[in-house]
Amino acid sequence: MITDTPAPRAILHEVFGYEQFRGPQAAIVDHVIGGGDALVLMPTGGGKSLCYQIPAIARQRAGHGVAIVVSPLIALMHDQVGALHEAGVDAAFLNSTLSGEEANAVEKRMLSGEVTLLYAAPERVTTPRFLAQLDSLQERGLLSLFAIDEAHCVSQWGHDFRPEYRALTVLHERFAGVPRIALTATADAITREDIVERLQLEEAQQFVSSFDRPNISYTIVEKKEATTQLLRFIEREHEGEAGIVYCQSRKRVEEIAQTLVNEGVSALPYHAGLDAQVRQANQDRFLREDGIVMVATIAFGMGIDKPDVRFVAHLDMPKNIEGYYQETGRAGRDGMPAAAWMAYGLQDVVNQRRMIDESPAGEDYKQVMRGKLDALLTLAEAADCRRVRLLGYFGEASTPCGNCDNCLTPPTVWDGTDAARKLLSTIYRVQQQSGISFGAGHIMDILRGKATEKVSQFGHQSLTTFGIGAAFSEVQLRGVLRQLIATGALAVDAQAFNTLKLTEASRGVLKGETQVLLRESVSLPPERRGRTGSRSGATPSAVAASLTTEGVARYAALKAWRAEVARAHNLPAYVIFHDATLAAIAAMAPQTLADLRDISGIGASKLEKYGEEVLRVVLLD
Repeated sequence: MITDTPAPRAILHEVFGYEQFRGPQAAIVDHVIGGGDALVLMPTGGGKSLCYQIPAIARQRAGHGVAIVVSPLIALMHDQVGALHEAGVDAAFLNSTLSGEEANAVEKRMLSGEVTLLYAAPERVTTPRFLAQLDSLQERGLLSLFAIDEAHCVSQWGHDFRPEYRALTVLHERFAGVPRIALTATADAITREDIVERLQLEEAQQFVSSFDRPNISYTIVEKKEATTQLLRFIEREHEGEAGIVYCQSRKRVEEIAQTLVNEGVSALPYHAGLDAQVRQANQDRFLREDGIVMVATIAFGMGIDKPDVRFVAHLDMPKNIEGYYQETGRAGRDGMPAAAWMAYGLQDVVNQRRMIDESPAGEDYKQVMRGKLDALLTLAEAADCRRVRLLGYFGEASTPCGNCDNCLTPPTVWDGTDAARKLLSTIYRVQQQSGISFGAGHIMDILRGKATEKVSQFGHQSLTTFGIGAAFSEVQLRGVLRQLIATGALAVDAQAFNTLKLTEASRGVLKGETQVLLRESVSLPPERRGRTGSRSGATPSAVAASLTTEGVARYAALKAWRAEVARAHNLPAYVIFHDATLAAIAAMAPQTLADLRDISGIGASKLEKYGEEVLRVVLLD
């Protein structure tokens, strides 16, 4: 029976323990509760899940039945359902971790309309069996809404394209009267248009939040000794803290993880080639323990809700800004200071460009991907505010942040046009004289006048460009080469040992019509924060920094208690209570359950489950 819909803010307070919605959450929730379709773009940590969870709870209480959440990852389903159970919400998932008997039990409860939110992968949602079950729910008025999480996966232009998402158009075609909400943390204009078209959301209201994550400080450095640079970064700024290090290859992941362990850092590897049990065990440790550094390929990360990741580092350049933004956004979900650090070099640009050029995709697709790579390189080479550039890519105007490497230590800019012309001229003359192409190192040796064995072997010391670039350092010339390759003014022939070749776009640079401006090389970020932790984990987290001595002791006792509860429930600790909630408890030193009720993050279910235990821990301290 359909009844009046309960007030969303009452649900927010009663179930999740929060007093106020953030940003556009209230407008989104009202719109979806009212039966409207929505496309939500909200940064990681912005509270996307509440935008469909609260409408699902409200509509279920009003008699509308079950909300179906399309989620791409088993681990994400498990944690979100676990968190909802902790909050007292009847949620379930259907995935391959369930036995046949368990799956049948979940389906029975779903078909009876008992479940408030049911999580399933797109592959399952679009099967004839599941669609028939949805038909049955709809016929009885028990299909509440569809939430499509990580909606950028539907777009071929997105950084996590998954073809199975395309089949979700059936939801609009078959269940036209059921509201749909699609959510993503990253989508540029072309990806957004693709989401709207592929999911048939032309009539949906779009809610686009600011992409700004002001608590994240962005630093991008040129690769010199990347492993050493990473170690210095961790030791100087994030010793003893949780972080993620992204590498491009599985082999590199394992090498870096072992190196960090050898240096005393608690690090674990994660990539698709690891045994599934090892991979899951490593992910569980990262989520459940403090101070773990996960070294991973991009196979790791989607749906990682760990709030206290203090840094995300890239040892290899991602494919595009969307991927970079999504990955760096996994830092600082708790709103406290965090860092995004990346080291990049000429080989990164060469590799990414080669992967695009060798792709079997059509030329239109390749052209878009080249444009996205160019945008990322522009961000990396920028001499002005990183945040302004990053937000500008997503169509958002901003002012200098004062919190990125370029704002804190403005780099010197130099005009690399002359160097670019000399490099291209050298490549042309080498090709003319020898009839074959050469790699970057040899071209730079000729230009800088280095009489190497290879230069002598091919007689390249006789070229008119030999030595005319002696005033340029190798670091400067590599920066010029990065720009030329990324903008297509120079090509890399992967079939001929990564040799360099001129392109049609080289002409503008050779004629002086195209200017090449570059930043001076900076190999290491300025030391801004000093040591923020210790490998023993003794230093309290940033959220507890303002506590008194007694408060810190209470906070430590509460964290120890929370860890025990989390282990018993097989859940990440933050699902029980966030650090910010524990810090607020430690600061208040509550004496009664009524005192606890006023603390943000403690809803009715958690107050009932844990209130007495929390008071016991606080009063014992």
